[in-house]
Amino acid sequence: MRLRVVSARNEIKDLNANEKLIHLAFRASNVDFLNLMQRCPRLRMIQVPPSYRKTMSNAIQVFLDMQGIDLLEGDVWGHRKDLDEYFTIDDATMEEIRNLTANGAIADDVATQIQKKARIGPDLIRYIAKTKITA
Repeated sequence: MRLRVVSARNEIKDLNANEKLIHLAFRASNVDFLNLMQRCPRLRMIQVPPSYRKTMSNAIQVFLDMQGIDLLEGDVWGHRKDLDEYFTIDDATMEEIRNLTANGAIADDVATQIQKKARIGPDLIRYIAKTKITA
């Protein structure tokens, strides 16, 4: 699974329209979120750092909910944008999340267990377990 990392608002206009999973590495305004949703109509999830989430308006959170877009807190630890514009979660981690979920583990337990092994935020792990993403 790959998250497109967007580190500046001027990158939004250059995004592929088919992007579904985005990590915003800058403090986005309401206009930035609206531009992002226009540019990527298939968007399903936006991840923002915890410090940015606390400063977001309630209006944009409600609007994202109405559009069916999940807003997650989390970071992309150790990712270097100059090497790759995507943050990739390896297949082994994805498979482990699927296996734990299939065996009846609840999302919070899965998040706790996977977070110890992989540098992925708990919200993203719960999102993967909930949505059963395959790629």
